Amino acid sequence: MAQTLHWQKSTFSGGAEGNACVELAASATLSTLHLRESDTPDTALTATPVALAHLLAGIRGGLGPQRTTSKTFF
Repeated sequence: MAQTLHWQKSTFSGGAEGNACVELAASATLSTLHLRESDTPDTALTATPVALAHLLAGIRGGLGPQRTTSKTFF
């Protein structure tokens, strides 16, 4: 049986109306966290609290994906 998740909007999502926010939900046992963007509610990242904490720490520390410049060759 699928559980019903109760999504909570991030306070850092801004005050814009509509689907412009990040949402978080926890499983009933708190062993799994779910993260999604409100404009794509059918797609969610699922992780343990420890794994999500490591991801957020890496993002805060600047360890996110590096932007690259694409080059066009003729």
